[in-house]
Amino acid sequence: MTKHDESYCTLIENKFSRIIAAISELHGISLEDAMEMFYNSDTSTLIEEGVADLHCRSDKYLAEEVWHEMMEEKNNSHPTE
Repeated sequence: MTKHDESYCTLIENKFSRIIAAISELHGISLEDAMEMFYNSDTSTLIEEGVADLHCRSDKYLAEEVWHEMMEEKNNSHPTE
């Protein structure tokens, strides 16, 4: 990861908080579950690394991306017979 100035780090930390809150609100799960989901997602890593300027996307859009990513991962780890 590249070094960023303090203001960028604050921006990203605030962005993460808003995405976590959006996951919780949109899908009716606890903030703790939403936080675990977010920090275990590839999306959070991509945002932190600055890939494709994802930090510029809306919080709700990114919350939905995390949700879909984790649901897809869950479905792939427990395939139906």
